[in-house]
Amino acid sequence: METLELYVPVVDRVHGNAHPEFHGVRRLFEDIAGRVKETEPELDFSREFELLRDITNNYAVPCDVCETYEAVYTMLAELDEAYQARNK
Repeated sequence: METLELYVPVVDRVHGNAHPEFHGVRRLFEDIAGRVKETEPELDFSREFELLRDITNNYAVPCDVCETYEAVYTMLAELDEAYQARNK
C-alpha cells in the first residue's frame, strides 16, 4: 500500500491527460487506502475492485506508458487477487 500511495499520484499526474481513466483509478485507490487506515477489521471492497477491473480492463497495461504505470497495475491486481482469495 505504501508504494501504491507514492506511485498512484505520480502516474496520475504524468499519464492522466493521455489516460483519463487513471483519474478513476486514483479515486478508487484513495478510497480503499483511506478506508484501510480506518482499521475496520472486515471492510468490504468488492465494489471498488469490481470498478477497478472495469476501468483498467482487468489491469491491462496500455502500450504507451512507463514502468511505474505498469507497476501500479501489477500491484493493484495483486491486491485485488489477495482480497478475492481472502473472501472466498
